[in-house]
Amino acid sequence: MAGPANELRKQWNTKNLGGRLATDFVSAFCAASMVAPVISIIDRSIMENASGRATLSDSLKSSFRNLLLRPQTVLFSKPVALIVMLYGGTYLTANTLDTCTATVKNRPATLVTSGTTKFFASSASNIGLCIYKDAVYVKMFGPATGSPRPVSLPSYALFTLRDCLTIFASFNVPPLLGPVFESKMSNELRKKISGQTMAQFAAPACVQLISTPVHLLGLDIYNRPNGHAGPVSWQDRWTQVRRNWLTSSMARICRIVPAFGVGGTVNAKVRRSLMERLS
Repeated sequence: MAGPANELRKQWNTKNLGGRLATDFVSAFCAASMVAPVISIIDRSIMENASGRATLSDSLKSSFRNLLLRPQTVLFSKPVALIVMLYGGTYLTANTLDTCTATVKNRPATLVTSGTTKFFASSASNIGLCIYKDAVYVKMFGPATGSPRPVSLPSYALFTLRDCLTIFASFNVPPLLGPVFESKMSNELRKKISGQTMAQFAAPACVQLISTPVHLLGLDIYNRPNGHAGPVSWQDRWTQVRRNWLTSSMARICRIVPAFGVGGTVNAKVRRSLMERLS
């Protein structure tokens, strides 16, 4: 006689579950590998500019020159591997959550969610991986003088806030904003690009104007800790942040477009295409 637990399982969508989980992994890391080199170069330039090691333009020129002339030194480097780990893990978390939700709620395999559960799960994954990445990057590309210091709790807290803003704009806003864009678009424009795709590019980019000063303040606390000469005033820190706000915001927008615009779109489209074959 079938019990309540067996009746519940019959309502789950477990068709090709192993293949669907493999699809989540493949789409996540394909997207992350595609965008990692550019993101790594931009992250390095922002940190070197904030620490005074090199200007933003000089760092970008040097890194892109190496990518062009000696691609193996960039593509197979530790900084790029860290970015693949960061965004591959973030996409994978969002993907597997969608698959688990589709399974338990007996929904199609192509389901994409946009609720608080996805926000907290994606944030936890992204923040944990990004804190590790930032700790390594800031030591590699921070001040050239002296030995690398441990990253302080205030810097970690500011990096966490920065990532929460970006994750919310990247995973939760596009599914909500996409239909709004769609309703305002002409039929001809809809044939060329969907409202969801427009939202996937616009939302993460726009939030960088808010999250960049948070990021810069975290870097400044690491680069200029309170020392024997006395504490660094918040006014002085704000002056430093404001000086780099515009250029760093533009750089982070250029960074976030591949990270959650191109990468997010590639991840979503590859996942949907593979899931449709498994349905």
